[in-house]
Amino acid sequence: MLIYQRNVLPILLVLYLLLSNDGVQGEMKLSKLEELSLEKQLKLLNKPAVKTIKAKWGDTYDCVDFYKQPAFDHLLLKNHNFHPEMKPTLSMKKQIPSNSTIDISGTWLETDGCPSGTVPIKRITKDDLIRQRRMPPSEDTNFIHEETGGFRRAIVKTPDNASNKFAGAGMVASLWNPSVEGAQNSACRLKIQKGQDSVQVGWRVDPTLYGDTKTRFFIHFQAGNKHCYNTLCPGFVVTNNRLVLDTVFKDVAHRGANTNWELVMSIDRDANGNWWLLVDERMEVGFWPQKIFTALSNDFAENIEWGGSIYSPPGVPYPPMGSGFLPKTPDPFLDAYCRALTFSNDKGEKMNAKNTPIFLDSQVLYHVIDKPDWEYVKGAHQHIMFYGGPNED
Repeated sequence: MLIYQRNVLPILLVLYLLLSNDGVQGEMKLSKLEELSLEKQLKLLNKPAVKTIKAKWGDTYDCVDFYKQPAFDHLLLKNHNFHPEMKPTLSMKKQIPSNSTIDISGTWLETDGCPSGTVPIKRITKDDLIRQRRMPPSEDTNFIHEETGGFRRAIVKTPDNASNKFAGAGMVASLWNPSVEGAQNSACRLKIQKGQDSVQVGWRVDPTLYGDTKTRFFIHFQAGNKHCYNTLCPGFVVTNNRLVLDTVFKDVAHRGANTNWELVMSIDRDANGNWWLLVDERMEVGFWPQKIFTALSNDFAENIEWGGSIYSPPGVPYPPMGSGFLPKTPDPFLDAYCRALTFSNDKGEKMNAKNTPIFLDSQVLYHVIDKPDWEYVKGAHQHIMFYGGPNED
């Protein structure tokens, strides 16, 4: 009877939290037992702070000792040899030029960042924990073709081939703020995958994850059956003491305006098999250690995706993607895009991605126009793809 009670009580608590939730902001009435349970979880997640920084968009970040950050709660990282001055050992033999209108180092924190030897980690709140219980399953297990609900993609990808060997990929994405409600989300991301393992980076509007409808920087990984956003669970090792995950991009594109706001990003495998996240081409944010993966542990990636992804709960109409309009006569000032699409081969050579089939989960709601040889500026060509929907001009 005692064993039965131990198994049932946590389930009942989860059910209560789900059924009692009044909205995506996590407003609900909690019993003393539930309050204590959440407080205990918060103490485990929020590490001691050397310094606390209030970001200009309102979130609180704790400057946590590098060695005490959440990543090292992962069972496979207990006996690591990582250190704060780590840099990726990348052998990139060709760089793809890009001209971002976002000064990435100036969008994060108003101060000088965290002291040397510490890294900024977003402080988790009670509302964050409550909303997490309403997060949908991972993309990789939830791309189902239902009448309504689930994830939908509008992407270009590498050809399906079991012999593919990719050591990384990159892109420059235009920043938008598609309108979503409730448990919907809308994102643009670069995704690298092999088997059940994958890593992603990009921007997303996600009230369930963030508690607001702002455009934010995000990362995601899946290792086998486990998946996680940002630093909400152990896995991603933060190395940069100035750049933060979850940042809000206050400058986003508006249809018909003559200014593009962009984010430059890449994921690259180093000589030790770790998968590094870089922004503005060579600015390291951190890495996913090869130890936490199986398929991506000591091997190269097999698939790459560039483009948009949305989610809607069953029975709820699908939200806008990108600019919210279907690209017809592609125009960088009207349509969402990903440009400078690149990949690195198993020798570390960075190349323009050219053979990229289009993939659409819904050919009615969302469209993709792929231009492998777009003249971005006079005389300079690069790969660009336009995506979006569901509205029409």
